[in-house]
Amino acid sequence: ANVPTEKLLALYQQTLRDSLGIGKLILFAKQETWECVLKFGIDGEIPNVTDEAFFNQKSAIGLDVKGATEKETFDIVIPVDQDGVPIAYLLVGDSVEDQIRMSPVIKHMRFIQTLTNVIMVAIQNKRLVEEKIHQERVAKELELAAEMQALLVPHKMPSNELYELSAVYKPHQQVGGDYYDFFTLNDEEMVMCMADVSGKGVSAAFLMANFQAYLRSIFKMEKISLETVIKELNDQVMNSARGEKYITFFVAKCNTVTGVLEYINCGHNPPVLCHEDGSSELLSLGSIGLGMFEEIPTIKKGSLELQRNDVLVCYTDGLVELENEAQQEFGLEKLEEFVLTNFGCTMQDLNRKIMSELEDYRGTAPYIDDTALLSCRFHAFGKIS
Repeated sequence: ANVPTEKLLALYQQTLRDSLGIGKLILFAKQETWECVLKFGIDGEIPNVTDEAFFNQKSAIGLDVKGATEKETFDIVIPVDQDGVPIAYLLVGDSVEDQIRMSPVIKHMRFIQTLTNVIMVAIQNKRLVEEKIHQERVAKELELAAEMQALLVPHKMPSNELYELSAVYKPHQQVGGDYYDFFTLNDEEMVMCMADVSGKGVSAAFLMANFQAYLRSIFKMEKISLETVIKELNDQVMNSARGEKYITFFVAKCNTVTGVLEYINCGHNPPVLCHEDGSSELLSLGSIGLGMFEEIPTIKKGSLELQRNDVLVCYTDGLVELENEAQQEFGLEKLEEFVLTNFGCTMQDLNRKIMSELEDYRGTAPYIDDTALLSCRFHAFGKIS
């Protein structure tokens, strides 16, 4: 039967104290430290034991009990092993020294040892089963979040006579906190964006799902300004995350006829805009991250006129903050140089080469964060067909 741990320990105490006449007892079980899970015959608070060697003393064990005037001593320590690993220690003793009759501890030693083993192994197995159930539940939640996240990002990026896009996403764990998107508003305007939510896991995935849905719905409002979009998104993140998470965000709206690109950067890593003449610039104007404050103090919108064949590379911090074996970051400067060096590549090839360069750079050092990359080349200007 699935008997609660508390009930098992209560039955164990009743048997030893009432039926066998054991005077005092402390049962330690391994949690983070060795913690007292049961005691009787002792007044005061039992301290945790951090060093297992404490239980292996050759003489009688003396234990400082908070609130007691002198140490409690125990002549017998019974270890409980499971698969060769100690999972509990039982300290038992008589409440009073009685020279006339045999000590109950000595008299019932073998039974106490057997019963303690049965009880503690049962409790340990119960805990392991509960941990397994919890791990399976977490794994299922992560699987669901990963599926949800896969639905968020566009699977096929457009390539036409006006522009060419390509994206890569490499989550650090099963579920990451990065997001990118692209969509057209009409036959003259397109939007591209990239975001990074603080925190990971299911809650971050849900927040990002709500964020994406809200973002797209806002842009359906005719003639809405980027400043208004940012204010609305900030309200949405505050309401959803309640100040527990925030989102760094970059959004750009491009008029494909005039070549004018407007953008706002909300605390995100500045995208790199590279030109055919070998120059480049960073798109850093904007505001603080979304969800940091109820109202964003100031919002600065950037505006520029694109040139033919300009390449815009958006990324998350996992890319530029990736460290090599010497703990040196890849860095923004290296990314700029690499994009300019490989300026003539298709966007798909550029992204592939950047990811390959990251692999070579890190060597045996691990990835410590998600890495997302969204690249766009503006071939020419005109109406979107």
